Amino acid sequence: MFTGIIETLGSIKNIEKSDTNLQITIETLITPELKIDQSVAHNGICLTVIAISGNSYTVTAIDETIRKTNIASWKVGDMVNLERAMKLGDRLDGHIVQGHVDQIGICEKIESRDGSWQFTFGYDKNFNNLTIEKGSITINGVSLTVVNSEDSKFSVAIIPYTFANTNFKNFETGTIVNLEFDVIGKYVSRLYASRH
Repeated sequence: MFTGIIETLGSIKNIEKSDTNLQITIETLITPELKIDQSVAHNGICLTVIAISGNSYTVTAIDETIRKTNIASWKVGDMVNLERAMKLGDRLDGHIVQGHVDQIGICEKIESRDGSWQFTFGYDKNFNNLTIEKGSITINGVSLTVVNSEDSKFSVAIIPYTFANTNFKNFETGTIVNLEFDVIGKYVSRLYASRH
């Protein structure tokens, strides 16, 4: 379980194919605090630490993760948003995030707004996910509030701190991102659909 509040960024140092899996090695300042078998969210994808060496650690992404997320497009040198699992008793500053990506989205527009930015993302509505105005959304692991909600499209406002301390600063039109829709909204939507 995560909160969507990014702790730090990591740099991808190596990607190796292993059968249908990917072994990904990441360098970050929090590596000395990690341990084998620990869950860490990488751009919103919950992956397990399988090896640690110096300031780098390695995780494995299985075929299903590769198919459902943007992980196949990752390259050596890319920066990823990192968050360790929530501690019981900590404040929930973002919202409840599972680290299970629902689908990918595409950055369609970036607008500067006098000290902040508005990012608009499109997504395939055939997956039956939805956003609501002022509801929560997780983009590449970042907990955000939906500003505009349309059919298969939504926008979020990004403050300077988030822009500087996440990989939002590297987004451009066409960037593929991981989307995790609000877990409570997903359950309500499923319950509603099952009764009609």
